[in-house]
Amino acid sequence: MTNHTFYMKLALENARAMKGQTDPNPMVGSVIVNESRIVGIGSHLKPGEPHAEIHAIRMAGEKAKGGTIYVTLEPCSHYGRTGPCAEAIVKAGLSRVVIASLDPNPLVSGRGAAILKEAGIEVITGVMEKESQRMNEVFNKFIVQKLPFVTVKSAATLDGKIATATNDSKWITGEAARLDVHQIRNENMAILVGVNTVIKDDPELTARIPNGRNPIRVILDSTLRIPVSAKVVQDQKVETWIFTTEQAGEEKRRELEKLGVSIFTTKSRSGKVNPEEVLRLLGEKQISSVMIEGGGAVNASFLEQKLIDKFVVYMAPKLLGGSLSPTFLEGEGADLMSGAVDLRDMAVEQVGVDFKFTGYPVYK
Repeated sequence: MTNHTFYMKLALENARAMKGQTDPNPMVGSVIVNESRIVGIGSHLKPGEPHAEIHAIRMAGEKAKGGTIYVTLEPCSHYGRTGPCAEAIVKAGLSRVVIASLDPNPLVSGRGAAILKEAGIEVITGVMEKESQRMNEVFNKFIVQKLPFVTVKSAATLDGKIATATNDSKWITGEAARLDVHQIRNENMAILVGVNTVIKDDPELTARIPNGRNPIRVILDSTLRIPVSAKVVQDQKVETWIFTTEQAGEEKRRELEKLGVSIFTTKSRSGKVNPEEVLRLLGEKQISSVMIEGGGAVNASFLEQKLIDKFVVYMAPKLLGGSLSPTFLEGEGADLMSGAVDLRDMAVEQVGVDFKFTGYPVYK
């Protein structure tokens, strides 16, 4: 491991520690080294607060002068809620800047590195670039496309079933896997399900971890069939947004709105809520990440429109069988094996007694 890799790894670890706190901004970590000693460390804590580089420079003080700063993302060059980090680095007298990845934000996009080079500072890029880009996969999509990063999470038996034929699904996976799911909820800005899941399970859709953040609850309900007594309507723990169509009744809409539920009307697609329009509206609301925990029909509707960015599937060492037992992907499906969606960059880990598969779909 080179010195650059060692210090960049530390910067990445500091950045990842803030996962779930910075969105829609990126996670960024920074380390300042002078004469082989770490003199400053910083992370971006949350939107509107100083960036990682500023925290590290403040900690280093005069010891920053002549040192090397490691930063996981290109220092910003524009004025937003905070000043440009590139200018702060120049002012601090640092002699070298090591950057993991350039910023895809059109407001930055190489300009930060250019400012540093023009000031006579040595700039090195691409150190642990892949790790940095994967860490900020949500930001990298949202800042360019203005659409949320979509993760589908599902829990299934080894034969792909998410419930029995009688819709009994508690519990497929063990306690460790369920706790892991709550952590993923905490890391996403919104959680999305179809109305059938609400009717069948009456879930809270919250992140039940200490000091966790509850995601905004997004329900797809083309005709407003959601029961007024549902927990997501009544508990007031976090906002609930329902996406419906022109088929929804006005009286039910008013009843839900009086209870604090936000209703969004979309143009129907084959009588259903259009997933593409849902994501566009969520992006306009600055929702950069959404976790889908729906049933097979909802999952398939997003997959068929090539809107899913990532799959996280927990497989339990159980077999259910039964042709009527639902699976986590339904819809029409592919006619031929050549039409199957491949998953890349697969990762597999054991979580308790279950196995967690993570992969990224490749659309043909």
